[in-house]
Amino acid sequence: MLADLILVVHFCIAGFITAGFFLIPLGAAAGWRWVRHRRLRLTHAGAIAFVALESLAGIACPLTVWEDMLRGGVAGETGFIGHWLGRLLYWDVSATTFTLLYAGLALLAILLWRWVPPQPR
Repeated sequence: MLADLILVVHFCIAGFITAGFFLIPLGAAAGWRWVRHRRLRLTHAGAIAFVALESLAGIACPLTVWEDMLRGGVAGETGFIGHWLGRLLYWDVSATTFTLLYAGLALLAILLWRWVPPQPR
């Protein structure tokens, strides 16, 4: 059960990061003020920077490690919700592909910071 909770939290974090890349430029174009909130933007940029740095360092995501450890190293016995969240979250591509993707997304977060600057302090 704890492994399923970690999977849900991991999925929510990945969803937050992913949604930010769509909602920030969309919100800027639509005039949504909340996309310029400094704390939100720092959290978003910090989250993708953390993911990119751990990938560049060759470190596995702690949430993935904990979930795998709690499942005894068996990824297939997660139940219905866990199965589908896992299919959305874990892709079968090389570590290099993920590292390039994360580094590119971190660069995109920096560009979004310039294109859609957050509110001044």
